[in-house]
Amino acid sequence: MNMRNESGFVFTGWHMIGVVCLFFGTIISVNFYMAYQAVHSWSGLVVENTYVASQQFNSKVAEAKALSASGLTDTLEVTASHIQVTILDAAGQPVVADEVTAILKRPVGDHQDFSVELPYQGQGVYRLERPVLDGHWIVDVSAVTAGKRILHHTQRLAVIGERK
Repeated sequence: MNMRNESGFVFTGWHMIGVVCLFFGTIISVNFYMAYQAVHSWSGLVVENTYVASQQFNSKVAEAKALSASGLTDTLEVTASHIQVTILDAAGQPVVADEVTAILKRPVGDHQDFSVELPYQGQGVYRLERPVLDGHWIVDVSAVTAGKRILHHTQRLAVIGERK
């Protein structure tokens, strides 16, 4: 059998090595690109134990529905210098809670996470003067009255200097 065609080209072992290198080089390049995109595009979610978090999901959804039905609303403001939450009832009147806490977490990693209690300032405003580093944060606000949570709000935001 003759591998020669009319143009005189002969497919040799070197050509086969080139085809194999191009084939696997393409696959490896695409895998590296996809891995890079996965690491740099979605920040993910950090939990202590994924199994336990999955088991608590339904109870957290039920609690969120009950809290939503209460009619309480809150406004969150986080800047480089302070954290402020304003809580109002369904009629727009200020709410006085026994304790309002804010947990600020980075989307990935926990070395900069912190929790603070926000003191009541009047008119439903809870505010704490505290430096907050620039960047993306997940803020988890909870208000408790008589030992029962009356408000829970989680929001992802970016702190950029004095702007929210």
